[in-house]
Formats: sequence, structure tokens, C-alpha cells
Amino acid sequence: MINYRSLRAIVAGCAIAALAGCRTAPPPMVVPASFTPLGVNAPYLMGDVIGGLKARQAKMRAAKIRPLGPAEAGAYLADLDSELRRQTAGMGLDVLQVSGSIVVRIPATFTFDAGSAAIKPTTDATLLEIARTVKTRNRTFVDVLAHTDTSGTPQTNRALSDKRAAAVATYLANHGVSKARIASRGLGELAPLYNPETSENQKAANRRIEIRLVPYRG
Repeated sequence: MINYRSLRAIVAGCAIAALAGCRTAPPPMVVPASFTPLGVNAPYLMGDVIGGLKARQAKMRAAKIRPLGPAEAGAYLADLDSELRRQTAGMGLDVLQVSGSIVVRIPATFTFDAGSAAIKPTTDATLLEIARTVKTRNRTFVDVLAHTDTSGTPQTNRALSDKRAAAVATYLANHGVSKARIASRGLGELAPLYNPETSENQKAANRRIEIRLVPYRG
């Protein structure tokens, strides 16, 4: 015999769950366990923009990009941080605030095949979401940094990371981010998340791309 009271309760519960599902986003993708943030005191993230501040400011002025005033930078960066977190939610990226800048960290396994500097077509969605936000928030310098693990020689790793950083910089430029804002650099194996690397997971974590957004002040 059917228990209609129980059936009504089940149907009502399903309806409530369906309505709740309409109002909430899908659950975020789980970030790989090997993908851990580097401490915010990493020296390479604390220094000058790539190519030097004066040279980069000159490019921004030539592109008629308006600098941030002293009272604007904090709120501008906070809004940019919030927007990036919304845009990249569930993608397995890290968005970090480091020394007055924002760093978006992307595992290289999401972006490149081993030994290659060609961006995978399947990662277009990830970089495209970043480009959409970065191009509209144009009052920042954009530094693209690439890292490898310690496999191979330091010279090979540096050359590969230079090519990867340049590839991501070109992608951003091709998707609307002003070239005047962008510079790239490969760091090879000089700034690992794990040192020494003791597992394949740690090697994979060390292979990464970082997009650093630094406020452009006059």
C-alpha cells in the first residue's frame, strides 16, 4: 500500500531542492591536492614589474591609459580581486594578494603539454575568463611569469619557461588586453613551490603560470 503522506513529503522535498538549485551555482571543481599556494613573501613576487617601472609607465602613457590616484588603488584592487574570484570560481586556480598586487596562479598541466609551449585548446576557457576581466580593468600592469620543475637542465628549463610566458602573454593580447600593459618572463626552476621535489605531484605543482596584476600609478 502506498503511503501518500510520505510520497507528498518526498515530492515537496524534491521541489525545494530544485528551486534551490536554480539559485545556486554548481559545486566548484576540487583543486588538486598538489596545487598549494606559495607563501606571499616569495621574493620574485615582491620586486619591480618586468622591464622596470619607468619603462612600463611610459608605455601606459603612450597608450593613453589613466593611472590610479593614491586614494583609488586600494578599492580598485579589491574590486579586481573580487571579480577575478567570481570569474574563475571552480577552475582550480589560485587568486592571491601579494605585496599590493594580485597574482593568478595556473598549474601548467592545465595549460601546456610536457615539454611544449603551445597552449592547449582545452584551456582556452580558463585564460579567456581571465582575459575578459583583465582587459576591462586596464589600470594595471600585467606580468606573465612561467615556471618549470627541475627536470632537465637549468638552461633548457629557462628557455621553455620563456616561451610559455610569451605564449600566455600573446594569448592575452589577442583577446583584448592592451599590449602596452603586458610583459613576460620565464623563471625556469628558480622559484619552486616544492624544494626539493620528492614526488611527481610536487613536480607538477612546480610547473605553473602566474599572471601578476600591479596597480598602475602615475
